Amino acid sequence: MKSRSTFSFLMKYVFRKWFLLLTAVLCALVTVAGTLYLPILTGHGIDMVIKAGFVNFAVLKNIILQALIVIAATIVAQLFLSLSNNRLTSSVVYEIRKDVMAKIHKLPISYIDSNKSGDLVSRMIADVETLSDGLLMGFTQVFTGVLTILGTLVFMFIMNWKITLVVVVVTPLSFFVAGFISKKTFNLFTIQTKERSSQVSFINEMVSNQKIVRAFAKEDDNLEKFKEMNERLKNASLKATFFSSLTNPSTRFVNSLVYAAVAIFGSLSIIATGGLTVGELTIFLSYANQYTKPFNEISGVLTEFQNALACADRIKKLLDEKEIVEKEDAKTSKKEDFKVIDFKNISFSYVPEQRLIENFSLEVFKGKRIAIVGPTGCGKTTLINLLMRFYDVREGEILMDNENIKDYTRKAYRENFGMVLQETWLRKGTVRDNVTLGQNFSNEEVEEACRKCHAHSFIMRMPKGYDTEITEDGGNLSNGQKQLLCIARVMLMNPPILILDEATSSIDTRTELKVQDAFAKLMKGKTSFIVAHRLSTIKNADVILVMKDGNIIEQGSHDELIARGGFYNELYQSQWAGDESRKSV
Repeated sequence: MKSRSTFSFLMKYVFRKWFLLLTAVLCALVTVAGTLYLPILTGHGIDMVIKAGFVNFAVLKNIILQALIVIAATIVAQLFLSLSNNRLTSSVVYEIRKDVMAKIHKLPISYIDSNKSGDLVSRMIADVETLSDGLLMGFTQVFTGVLTILGTLVFMFIMNWKITLVVVVVTPLSFFVAGFISKKTFNLFTIQTKERSSQVSFINEMVSNQKIVRAFAKEDDNLEKFKEMNERLKNASLKATFFSSLTNPSTRFVNSLVYAAVAIFGSLSIIATGGLTVGELTIFLSYANQYTKPFNEISGVLTEFQNALACADRIKKLLDEKEIVEKEDAKTSKKEDFKVIDFKNISFSYVPEQRLIENFSLEVFKGKRIAIVGPTGCGKTTLINLLMRFYDVREGEILMDNENIKDYTRKAYRENFGMVLQETWLRKGTVRDNVTLGQNFSNEEVEEACRKCHAHSFIMRMPKGYDTEITEDGGNLSNGQKQLLCIARVMLMNPPILILDEATSSIDTRTELKVQDAFAKLMKGKTSFIVAHRLSTIKNADVILVMKDGNIIEQGSHDELIARGGFYNELYQSQWAGDESRKSV
């Protein structure tokens, strides 16, 4: 039932390319027809030469000419069948990959956070590739095989229904054997695919974090984990391959019985009643061989096909995940201007039984700088996630000028924001591409933004300046340089609302002072949310929110909070403990 649902899912993609499918079907029909007609010509040719002292050369010449024409037509049909099937498979794989990529962008952040990135990559790359191989091998041989089986039965029934009945009686045994093994192998290949996905996720995690692995001397532990995972994958693969390999010899044994039965009953028919000629028996034996051959071919590709179905099932599950749903009447253009953002009695938790933020309220007026501080796990980043609608509040609402932010699509709403996070993200491409993110800005605008954040000087020292290629995730740049490029993006976009989450954490103190000055100019007239651990960077904030356990416990300017001598003062003093000279700066 599960594999049937997966097959239906796969066929929806196949039917989208109906022209290629129709071409493949027509070519398959011609191929099967030619393959089935050739034994008839061969049998008639045998009858023309088997009589003692007589060979009908005129008829034989005509038969040979017909056979050559049939062979040529069959070869051409097989060629076009292969071409159509290749195009069909490539098109289906293209559509699936495109849909998976689009789906990832539509899934909630909560799904991305709760699933390993390596597993998602495995589904999109390895699983789709396996599906491609299974589909390519399976479609041609399974479809032409079924047509051959049906065609040979029809021709044999017309020639001699009694012998055909023997074939039909023995056939279900072959179906039973193939069906039993097929169900077993599908489950085993599903296990194998899951184990392979886990291994890919582990490898991806270890390779991308190799510096940390070595810094903490975890090489041996990771090798042990990998050996265990590799052992599980090996065992799953061996079981799946073993059971699938039983299909071909089992069906070959049954098919040999069919061939033997036809030979015995046909020979007895010639001896007893003369109901068949030698040529007609030859045709029957050829049909018996062609009838059984597709079973062997189908069982031969069963391993790949079952593996492909198992991979298709994982892809189907991903595509069936619930997407982010916008309101039907949600506005698709951003709010051009606003006066206040209001967090109104919001409650939120990542896990229902572990409450994080409860009955939280905050009013932020346009142009204000709001700093958010507090101990680890108090809800600072969660507040930003809710503000950006990476997650939606469970209770309460967030308003912009008394309009719920859910009244806008996420895309339209987020056009108001610019973010610089502690974790940088750069893609493979030029420096200019990473700053503009593909948007249309002039060279002068890009350079001006980079000058403001003091990135221009190090960019110009690179081999090709702004046209220098950087590797994936900026591997050939320092952390500070990567962060400066991310800051340059925001400088260039110039959004009305800024979110700075430890935006200068990887920058040296001297450059940080310059960037802070640039930020101060950028934030004039803009609403800014600043998440900070270094409290010295937020002294000039209009309002400092001190969070603890998901609630605001203190609120005010830096001087007011220090004078109050509360929790903020404790945090501030603890950062400068033992360094009175810096404390007074």
